[in-house]
Order: sequence, then structure tokens, then C-alpha cells
Amino acid sequence: MLRTARHVLSALVFSATASLVVPVIFNVMPAAVAASVAGLPDFTEIVEKAGPAVVNIRTTQLAKAEVAVGQPNDEEMQEFLRRFFGVPQNGAKPPALVPKGAKPGGKTQPEEVPRGVGSGFIISADGYIMTNAHVVDGASEVYVKLTDKREFKAKVIGADSRTDVALLKIEGTNLPRLTMGDSDKIKAGEWVLAIGSPFDLENTVTSGIISAKARDTGDYLPLIQTDVAVNPGNSGGPLINMRGEVVGINSQIYSRSGGFMGISFAVPIDEAMRVSEQLKATGRVTRGRIGVQIGEVTKDVAESLGLPKAQGAQVERVEADGPAAKAGVQAGDIILKFNGAVIEKANDLPRIVGNIKPGTRGVLTVWRKGASRDISMTITEMKADKPEKADEVPNSSAEPAKAAPVANALGLVVSDLPADKKKEVQGNSGVLVASVEGSAARAGLQVGDVIQQLNNTDVKDAKQFNAMVAKLDSKKMAAILVRRGESSQFVTLRPSN
Repeated sequence: MLRTARHVLSALVFSATASLVVPVIFNVMPAAVAASVAGLPDFTEIVEKAGPAVVNIRTTQLAKAEVAVGQPNDEEMQEFLRRFFGVPQNGAKPPALVPKGAKPGGKTQPEEVPRGVGSGFIISADGYIMTNAHVVDGASEVYVKLTDKREFKAKVIGADSRTDVALLKIEGTNLPRLTMGDSDKIKAGEWVLAIGSPFDLENTVTSGIISAKARDTGDYLPLIQTDVAVNPGNSGGPLINMRGEVVGINSQIYSRSGGFMGISFAVPIDEAMRVSEQLKATGRVTRGRIGVQIGEVTKDVAESLGLPKAQGAQVERVEADGPAAKAGVQAGDIILKFNGAVIEKANDLPRIVGNIKPGTRGVLTVWRKGASRDISMTITEMKADKPEKADEVPNSSAEPAKAAPVANALGLVVSDLPADKKKEVQGNSGVLVASVEGSAARAGLQVGDVIQQLNNTDVKDAKQFNAMVAKLDSKKMAAILVRRGESSQFVTLRPSN
């Protein structure tokens, strides 16, 4: 082991030839090191006050064996019994494994078996507890243990998988509780600590700093990124600031090994409290929706469409019969505001809309063909998640392209839309891509794509499209609206000379 004179503490020396362990004290900590340690934050008082309100959560689930008791076991079970009980004497058979509560010769009954462990924290003196939804997901029973060794059977009031927040209730009074902070006021570089049960090691304290305030990892989870050590079992525990206030719920880690690798994420407590209030009132969370699929607006797209800067949410698909479709929103629109709130990036939109009560009116400000316009609509309720459909394969029965074999300045050979494609495209306009090369191929365009717009102008047919392409400035990027399957998005291309 390498040591330096400035960092000499103590060590245990293990003899290679003896079983004795000999403690050897090398030196005491130098005064300079002690002074630097003294300048670090002291978490002891925070831990003493907050620790009793942090709980260990144990979950179980019902399991049922597939074979009848007393019947011959498989080879793997026989090997287990042989290893555990040893080789039977006089040819006797190893004992049969009979589940608890079952009778030999009868059928097995569902049995409660351990499922997992996690953490949580008490938010009210009458026993409401906050944790992660994934901690209690699929559990048959949930048990909560306090630091004073009392254990309670908890009721799951509700869980929201979109934000990974769950609310539990235990029967108790005058319970220790944590104070909620304001996650909007946290700053990168601020000291924070986590308390939880990593690997079922109860009331383990780790510390670090906030690495980033709002890390986008999902539509409804602008997570707090930290370098606080968080491991399996920490999930659901509190992230606490230097004032002893909860600013987040430890929820995720970035890992290639399954363990902590230096980055962890927490759900902001402001969002978690909004969710928990709905769970407490109704047992579920309702969110607004407008029925669009969106994407980011790149700098090239913004410049090509005449936007002052790259901001907003690009509408890639409009759900049929949804609020947006009924109000007239179109694929290719850039949503700049919702009810006056500026949409800086695409993920801002679902968060803003999601917090609006279904049934209320909302106003979208969209950028379309070089100008902004307001579109009013009624917000509806978001339904349960459905798996996204993969991009559809271009229809093999489509009429063959009859355009000239020479590609235009964008590297495209296009043809007029066949009748079956016109029915799928909003406005019955556009051209079908028959061949790609050059910049179009590099941008990822494919045969079967439908081009609906070029630089804010609707594409009517192949002749008009090729004429517009011929007039493009090779020094400027061109924005084309491309439909593939049910989705549309802008792609920027530079015309060739």
C-alpha cells in the first residue's frame, strides 16, 4: 500500500504466515490536515434531527410453488439437499422440502416471500410516508421500520410511475417528520446529504454536492443530479440540504455495474409534493394532455423557419381526434408558448400541460409559415401509458416512382403522392421520396418518406417541389418537413451547387 508522510493515519497489518491481526499506529493526523477537515461542513446535527424520520421499507410478494409437496424434486433441488444435509447414511433419502403451512402430499399454498428493500421518510406526524413508486410496485405487503425498531404494516395510498412517487400510510401519532424545502431555490455546488438503507444497511448517511438542477431524463422528471453516493436500497430516501430540509427523493443512479458510479438523481420535492397531494386526495394523479408528439427545435431548423432563436417544441405528429387536432394544430408547427408560458425546450410543454386540470381551456402560441398565431383548445385527461408504435415501413404496394432518375440539389428524387398515401397525409399534399443520395442520404431520409413542406411552403406536387429546390441558395440551409409513418419532423439540408 502506498502512503505519504502528509496522509498517515492508522492501518491493520495482516501477516502472510500467521493468523494474527496486529494493529499498528503510524502517526496522528498532521495539524494542517486537521485544519482543512475542520473547514468542511458538519452534518452531525442535521443527521441527529432528520435520522429518526427516515424509515426502512421492506416489501413482500406472494409466491406459489409449481409442484406438489412430497413429489420427486428436480435434479437441482436434489443437489441442494445433498449439499445442505450431507450424504445420507444407509441409502436413506434426503428429507423432503415442505413449505411452511403445507401438509405432505397436499398442494402448496401461496406464501409471502421477501421481495425487496428501500427507503422512505415521514412527512406528517400522523404517519404519511413518501417513497419511490418502484419501491412498492408489485408488492403484496409493505412494512415500515423506524429507527426505534418499531415496525408497521403500511397501506399504499397511491403511486405515480411517471414521477416515481408513492405515498404510504402507517397508523401512528406524534411521529418524527421531516421539513420540506424548496427545490426551485437549490443551486449547483450546494452541499446535500442522503439518508437511507443501501443494501439494507439502515440509516446510512452519505454526502456530496448538487451537480445540476434540472437534468432531463423524462417528460415529467426534471431530476436533480448529485454526486451523493446512492445505491440499491437508497431509493425513496430523502435528499437533504444544509438547513435540514428535504429537497428531493433519491430515485435513480447512472451505472454500468449496478452500483454507484459517481452520479445519482433525485425527484424534486416540489413536484413530489404536488403528486402526493393528489394521491392523498384521490389515490391517483390526473394530468392534462393535448394530443401531440413533439421534438426539439434545432438551430438549423430555427434559422430556416425564420425563428429568432432555437426554442419551442416541434409538432411531429397530431393525434387524430385529440384536442390539438380538433383545434387545428398541424405537424410542423412550432409551439412557442402555452397559456403565456414560454416553451424553451420540448420537455417544457408536457410538464406545463400536465399540471393543468383536464376540462380547462388553454391557448397555444405556434409558429407556422413565418408567423405566430394563437390556437385555443380544451385540455383533456391523459390516459395510461401505451407503448409507442415503431415507425411504419413504407407501403410496398405504393405506386412506383416515375420521376426523372436524376436527383435534385437536395439529393432527392420525388414523385406525386399516390392515392393511398394522400389519405394518410394531412391536407392531401406532399411528394413521395423515391430515391435519396448526397445530403438527403446523410440526413437520414429514406425511400417512402413524404415531404410536406419546404421552407414554410406547402409542397403540392413533384413539379412544384423540384422548381422550389432549383431556386434554393446553396449558402443557406433548407428546412423540409418530412413525414414517416405517423410522425413528422423538420430536417435541414444544404443544397448542392
